[in-house]
Amino acid sequence: MGDRRHHDPATPTPRSSFPRFWAAAAISSIGSAVTAVAMPVLVVHQLDASPFEVGVVNAAQFVPYALLGLIAGAYVDRWRRKPILVWASVGRALSLGAVPALWLAGSLQIWMLVIALVLFGAFSVFGFAATQSLLPALVPRTGLIAANARLDQADAAATTLGPALGGGLVGLLGAPVAIAVDAISYLVDAALSAGIRVDESRDRSGPRRLRAEIRDGVRWTYHHPTLGPLAVSTHIWFLANGAAMTTLSIFVLRSLDFTALAFGLLLAVVGFAGLVGASIAPRCGERIGSGPVIILARAIYPIAWLLVAITPATGGGLTLLFGALGLLGIAAGIENSNEMNVWQTLTPDELLGRVNGTRRSINRTSAAVGAIGAGFLVGVIGDRLTLLGVIAAFAAAALVCARSPLRVDRA
Repeated sequence: MGDRRHHDPATPTPRSSFPRFWAAAAISSIGSAVTAVAMPVLVVHQLDASPFEVGVVNAAQFVPYALLGLIAGAYVDRWRRKPILVWASVGRALSLGAVPALWLAGSLQIWMLVIALVLFGAFSVFGFAATQSLLPALVPRTGLIAANARLDQADAAATTLGPALGGGLVGLLGAPVAIAVDAISYLVDAALSAGIRVDESRDRSGPRRLRAEIRDGVRWTYHHPTLGPLAVSTHIWFLANGAAMTTLSIFVLRSLDFTALAFGLLLAVVGFAGLVGASIAPRCGERIGSGPVIILARAIYPIAWLLVAITPATGGGLTLLFGALGLLGIAAGIENSNEMNVWQTLTPDELLGRVNGTRRSINRTSAAVGAIGAGFLVGVIGDRLTLLGVIAAFAAAALVCARSPLRVDRA
């Protein structure tokens, strides 16, 4: 099957399409936030998993990104993207739905849960690549920052409210039922996505070679003068963030001896601050350009994590942590939609799936490596010294961007 035609930003899809697209993303984000609370409870408390098994379960859904990311991107560019969204959501619903079904049947085991999450991750690889690639066909190119910001707002709201909803559902109905709610959310996502109106005309002429298609996506991602440095910087950022979040949980809950409630409130602050950041992201991009916004945001991360690293184990430490994580949330909120605008603006439509798949595959792999590496380093040199390494990595990510054409990019 041939390439898609370029979407003409002068003739955007009818206005009703993006709200439906946004609603589908928002509902699935809320469901995912519920599962983020329910899954650890199921694994640790109800399945009585060992620490190694907990690690395997946590990694399971990310394995497909390393194995399928490049391939998924190529097929997202071959196939129509709306059906991919629909069937990816159906697949995720069935994968998650198997978990409470097996629990109710009394036969759920760790290896079954791992298989279900690997399948969930495989469908997610295709779903996320299609989501990021379809958006430019739903809104004019000039509206991409605002559209991405609205998606970020929905995700930030889910991150803020979802854990509370998930905790209530787990306490009232149990973890398996809460996961079933997430499965249902993906069915709703699929139904909404099926109603999206978008022109995905195809040119089916000419042979297709998977290896050559993947190579074209990789070449565009890393050889482009602006996107190449941005990709490298983002990979470093994900490595640092995977290490940072692993270290943070150990640092806060063990070294500082904060309660689980305080830790949950800290994460909620990140979500709320991200919502604020996403709200002002379009205005920031319009005033100084998407490239400078990305550089500014990435310069904030090492500063915020330095504040975390110097947090004292006293009553004032919690206040400092709240401020630092709030700063992180704002940086993430203003950055993400502007970054996506750069990728979606500078990448031809027929390459979007491959470029998105390539980037996400390496990003998720980098995050996993960072998380595992941080866990090892904390055991060897301690959490505060590990945080210094995290700060250095975030600074390197900012420096790569600052030395690139992004500093003058006003996309």
